[in-house]
Amino acid sequence: MITPEHSAELKETILIVDDDPSLLRLLGIRLSAAGYDVLPAKNAKEALGLLKSSQPQLVISDLKMDGMDGMALFEKIRQQQPNLPVIIMTAHGTIPDAINATKQGVFSFLTKPFQSQELLDTVEQAIRLQPQNEIGQQQADETLWREKIISRSAVMSTLLQQAKQVAKSDFSLLIQSESGTGKELLAKAIHLASNRHKKPFIAINCAAIPEQLLESELFGHRKGAFTGAEKNHVGLFEAANGGTLFLDEIGDMPMNFQVKLLRALQEKEVRPLGSTVAVKVDVRIIAATHQNLQKAIINKSFREDLYYRLNVVELELPPLSDRREDIPLLAQHFLSKCKDKSAHLINGFSKEAMELLISAPWPGNIRQLENVIEQSVALSSEPLISEALIRNALRDKTSQLPSFQEARDHFERDYLAKLLDITAGNVSQAARIAQRNRTEFYKLLNKHHLQAESFREEKKEDDQT
Repeated sequence: MITPEHSAELKETILIVDDDPSLLRLLGIRLSAAGYDVLPAKNAKEALGLLKSSQPQLVISDLKMDGMDGMALFEKIRQQQPNLPVIIMTAHGTIPDAINATKQGVFSFLTKPFQSQELLDTVEQAIRLQPQNEIGQQQADETLWREKIISRSAVMSTLLQQAKQVAKSDFSLLIQSESGTGKELLAKAIHLASNRHKKPFIAINCAAIPEQLLESELFGHRKGAFTGAEKNHVGLFEAANGGTLFLDEIGDMPMNFQVKLLRALQEKEVRPLGSTVAVKVDVRIIAATHQNLQKAIINKSFREDLYYRLNVVELELPPLSDRREDIPLLAQHFLSKCKDKSAHLINGFSKEAMELLISAPWPGNIRQLENVIEQSVALSSEPLISEALIRNALRDKTSQLPSFQEARDHFERDYLAKLLDITAGNVSQAARIAQRNRTEFYKLLNKHHLQAESFREEKKEDDQT
């Protein structure tokens, strides 16, 4: 959350437009005291000029002004910078005016006179929720290697610094992360930052290839090597020669094939199926998995020697829930990708919708976020995507976290069932363990539709077997 102290450090710039000099000066004093840089403009024409020469993160404009009014200025701003948030002020405000303005994409509508804290809270929300307000976006990104990774969070900044540092080496990398976090994007960025960037980057999902085809896909085969092999096939190791081979979901690779992969990495050569001649290859390996490979080693489902061959450097890609600052950026990116498919003009998200996006649990990470945005765009009939659309799209996800009440009820039922199981349905004994009287304990059992008798019968059946 951006606080005034944080704002003072980041120095976000706010363009204020009002033809009342005293109000313009007062707003400037209030916002400057809160730590913002202020650009004053006495009319819309002057504001458009300042917009071209500066990069404000927010525009606050009066509605009624001589010449071009606030809504006309908003339309001009939307044409030039469609993602720049605009707050409209008016002493003539009515509910229909506010509804009309927000439907057209205005971030918020303040009716004068308003309290200083109301102004600062609205400004904070606009800067916090809008993706284009990233300070780093004011400066041209000096590198292109990570341009497809959309982020402004500190945790991702640290990760990308590490990624760029190790990109110049030829060490094998292991990317550890949950599903849907963008492992392939990170791997591609590392390739682009490496000395191999002019050579191929080839990705394969090890979990998506049947075991019997994996060797052919990676090492290739010769004509006649097996039924259906009607011509020579170049494997992905050869195809990526000189470049980078990304092995996604390496933890799902069959044990039988792991030893073959290890040999190829050690010898730096592959032998296509049906060939007696090995082919030298020069590839950098970047592997990725959502599994805990150390546990897989203990469980004998992953080779320890292959793990250490792949895991020279490990990078941990954080889940979306650990980089919530990136959600507005990502949401706007996905909206831009798919809004042209909508039959209606869509400008952005309502404040409530964006707040919900930021606070949602996101067990499916970025992939789930993209799906939610696509579904909301498909069903939206207004210029702004509403909270209701986002909530409905989130509710469709079976992996969504339960509510507090649902989680508590689930725990309570499991706890009671465990007590009855331990005591073989003896309610008095179970109540004593739970430190509840019998009457209260029976109420709890009735609440969760648990019958003590059924646990006694289960115990008898167990004793008889």
